[in-house]
Amino acid sequence: MSKLPKWFNGEVYTEGATVQNRFGGDSCHLNAEELSMYDFIMGCSMVFETMPSKASNKIIDEFHKGLGWFAKNNPDAYMKLLD
Repeated sequence: MSKLPKWFNGEVYTEGATVQNRFGGDSCHLNAEELSMYDFIMGCSMVFETMPSKASNKIIDEFHKGLGWFAKNNPDAYMKLLD
């Protein structure tokens, strides 16, 4: 399991789940930490798309850090779900 970074303040799940790419349909099983980060990234994306005025520099920075964390910790799932 990959430990979540100290800056992460999203919900931390105790169980993983299978996630499907909303565009291409690929799916991957994520462990609890990966799922926590994935949901954080997707939540940020929703804010950026629906309420761009709420996208602070801090959130944008954490979004990019989250993508980097995910790419490092599970490159295969990153390519299938987020790239």
